[in-house]
Amino acid sequence: MKSLAPELQHHWEEIAPLLTIRNGHDYELAVERLNELLDEVGTEENHPLYSFLDTLGTLIEAYEAEYHPVPEAKGAEAFQYLAEEHGLSPDDFSDIGPPDQVRSILNGDCELNASQIRILAQQFGVSPAVFI
Repeated sequence: MKSLAPELQHHWEEIAPLLTIRNGHDYELAVERLNELLDEVGTEENHPLYSFLDTLGTLIEAYEAEYHPVPEAKGAEAFQYLAEEHGLSPDDFSDIGPPDQVRSILNGDCELNASQIRILAQQFGVSPAVFI
């Protein structure tokens, strides 16, 4: 390793800023870099920068897990979020119940039953566990 140390040190001085996320500013730069890499590399695993994209994604994920954890949501909260994201109202969920019942679920006044969970999971293309 001693014979590699000077060469690695020289290259590391150039690469380290691209792989270091110590604060919010570094994080924003890393996300911007990742987006640029995604545009250029996409899912092409043979691209010369693919491993850099993968490594940067892992570093961003670790930073987010520590500093921006995703709070756990209950079934009604997940349902409300997905409905809003898709621009849907209680009237759009007649397959799980009348609009008043859907409003009660969205407000957290009553819980989803197993049948409703299966329908919503299929409709939104997510795991049923999202609504439990």
